[in-house]
Amino acid sequence: MNDRVARPVHWSFWVIGAAGLVFNLLGCMNYISQMNSELVASMSDVYRAIVESRPAWGTGAFAIAVFGGALGGLLLLLRKSVAVYVFIVSLVGAVVAQIPFLGMADFPVEAWIGWLSQLVVGAFLIWYSTWANHKSWIG
Repeated sequence: MNDRVARPVHWSFWVIGAAGLVFNLLGCMNYISQMNSELVASMSDVYRAIVESRPAWGTGAFAIAVFGGALGGLLLLLRKSVAVYVFIVSLVGAVVAQIPFLGMADFPVEAWIGWLSQLVVGAFLIWYSTWANHKSWIG
């Protein structure tokens, strides 16, 4: 049992937590749109090829990344220290989801930017939630 009492937090905690949650909810919307065959059919040839060629384990990792990140954001706002571990799992999912595309010559720059933003935001949320845990803002 954890007897540690969470301390009052700085206002920036709520802003960062909400921004992390919104970022990951946008990822969830992206995932859901990629599971809709009508929306996939309306995508450009390159993006459609990416979605359609992704193996099932890559799609599963993508789901873990975005839904795990959204759960981590919610847990952070609820001031639960388990958010750190959920963010770690989410980041691992983001990395694994991109493995099928590492050798793809025509992978769009916009897709790389999206993936890199996932990595940067994911790593930041791991660092921030760990820091908030050390400051006893979450418990």
